This record gives sequence, C-alpha cells and structure tokens, in this order.
Amino acid sequence: MTKSTDFSNLTFLRNWFQRFLPNSQVVALAMILLVGSALIYWLSGLLTPVFASIVIGYLLEGLVGRIEQRQLPRLLGVYLVFSLFLTALGFVLFVLLPMVSSQTVELIQRIPEIAFSIQTEIMRLPEKHPEFFSDTRINEFMFAIQQDLLGYSQNILYGSAQSVAGLVSAIIYLFLVPMMVFFFLKDKRIILDWLKQFLPSDRSLSIAVWQEVDLQIANYVRGKFLEVFILWSSSYLTFMLLDLNYAMLLAVLMGLSVVIPYVGATLVTFPVIGVAYVQWSGSSGDEFMYLVIAYSLIQAIDGVVLVPLLFSEAVNLHPIAIIVAILFFGGIWGFWGVFFAIPLATLVKAVLTAWPRGTSITSSTGSHSL
Repeated sequence: MTKSTDFSNLTFLRNWFQRFLPNSQVVALAMILLVGSALIYWLSGLLTPVFASIVIGYLLEGLVGRIEQRQLPRLLGVYLVFSLFLTALGFVLFVLLPMVSSQTVELIQRIPEIAFSIQTEIMRLPEKHPEFFSDTRINEFMFAIQQDLLGYSQNILYGSAQSVAGLVSAIIYLFLVPMMVFFFLKDKRIILDWLKQFLPSDRSLSIAVWQEVDLQIANYVRGKFLEVFILWSSSYLTFMLLDLNYAMLLAVLMGLSVVIPYVGATLVTFPVIGVAYVQWSGSSGDEFMYLVIAYSLIQAIDGVVLVPLLFSEAVNLHPIAIIVAILFFGGIWGFWGVFFAIPLATLVKAVLTAWPRGTSITSSTGSHSL
C-alpha cells in the first residue's frame, strides 16, 4: 500500500510539472512575480523614493486617463493633475501637518497628567467594586503599566535622537518624489516601452492577471481615498462642534484608521474615548456620552453606508483573507506591508483566478483557458 501511494504521488507530481512547466505563459508569469517580489524585498530600503513615486504616479494616472477620455491632450492632463497633486501636498505640509504636530506635542506633554487621572480612577476600583478588584491586583496592574510607559518613553527618546537623519531624508524625498512622479506621468509610454523589452514575448496570461489587478486596485484605491477624506472631515467637524481637545489629531487618526481594515477602527477607539473621558471626567458626563454616541454613529455609517457604497465594484475578498493578508505581508514588510495588504491580496487572488487549470492548456500555441 505504501509503495502504491508513493508511486501515485510521484505520478501526480510528474503530471503537474508536465502540465504547467512547458507552458511559456505560466513560466513568464511566475518569473515576473518572482523577480518583482525579489526587487521589492531586497531594494525597498534603497529605492523607497522610486517605489513611492511609482505608487503615486499609478494613483494619479486614473485622473490623467479620465482627462484623456474627454479628447484633451495627455500633456495637458498631466500638468493639471500634477498641479492638483502639488496643491494637496502643500496643504498637507503647511496646514495639516503643523496642526497635527502641535496637537501631538501638546498631547505628549499632558501624558503624565492623563496617566495620573487614569491611575486615580483605577485605584478607586477596589473601593467601588471590592467583589471584583483587590488592592494587590490593582497594584500589580499599575506596576505593569508603569513599566510599559517607561519602555515607550525610551523608544520616544530614541526616535527623537534619530529624527535629524529622518528629517534630512524627508527633505530629500520632498524634492525627488514629486519630480519622479511628474516624469512617470509625462513619459509613461516611453518607460513602459523600455520595460517591455525585458519581458517575455509570450505574456498574455501575465496581461490578463494585470488587467484584473489594475481594475480591482483602481476601484479599491479610489474608494479608499474617498473613505479617508469623508471620515476625516466628518470626524473633525463633529469633534469641533463638541469642543473635543486635539480635534484635528484625532480626526486624522480616524481617517487613517480605515487604511488598516478591522484593526484600525479598533485601535483608534482608545485615544478618542480616552481623551474625551479625561477631558470631561469632572463634568456631569453629558458631553462624554454625546461624544460616544457621535463616534459610534460615524463608525456605523462608515461600515453600513460608506463601505458598501464606495466598494461595490472593488475587491471582493473575505474578511478572513484580509486579516491573513495583513498578518502575512505586515510580517514581511512591516508598516508598508500592512498598508498595501489589500492590493497584494488582490494580486494573489487575480493570479489564482487566472492560473490555468485542468488540461486545457495548449503550450505549443500559447493559448490557455481560464
């Protein structure tokens, strides 16, 4: 029985290799994926501005294409879209970033006060609920929190020591990235024609995968940017009306939270609720309840209305697949892996969808059935 099982496994492997390896389209797709992944993995630290420029240029290409569809010259569309990009970049650098930075510094300066207020409330738990909390457990919990805060403080000091080098890199990126984005948009066809000479001639399967990925990612990115803007603006307006401290900082966190599905919305809840609780802990409590209700409504509208409306034509991935993609790509590439987890998962899905199945592959003619 063992020998027959081994022979059947070997037969299966031999049939698999015979079915796929002679097919030039499959080999071309595999080589493109392997080489592309290797370049991103090994050169991401050296070519970060280039990769960032390619991503931004890809995002802006959709607007340029829409202008071209109106029978306008491509160069005019490039100038218009690039001007819009510079305007948005200027708003982020000179308006949004200073406000967020000042509020972040103010919040960090108030961390001891906030920590003392939270510690006072926690120490009162044994008096209010002695059946659930004891002084020993509370003291152990507070000691663990103090150790964690000490570790975070050391990390902040270390990050501050490295900020000079980071500032220099950021200044260089501010000049290099916009310049490369402009040339990627302006000379798109020239660059693509140059890259095509390095690709296999029989690449129809690769083109089919790219068309699927391009459509899905374009829909996803367009919807995600709209979702970030709507959530940020509505949160800022709500926090301002309620006179919540650090309104801009918390609104930016609310907007960025949707970049990381499921996880971001959970993480951003703690700073919003924590700041509101500390701010209104000594009042009657009505303001805090209004904030909790407003925050819950914003999250509910985002999940029930915005997501189905904006992503009705976007990627159709199961929540488990999204979470696995976040864990997997985040473990490989850190923050950027988490940031691009959905597009990368879309690429994997497109490859699996377009990958040839069965025996309906004709390697001699290069045709395939999906």
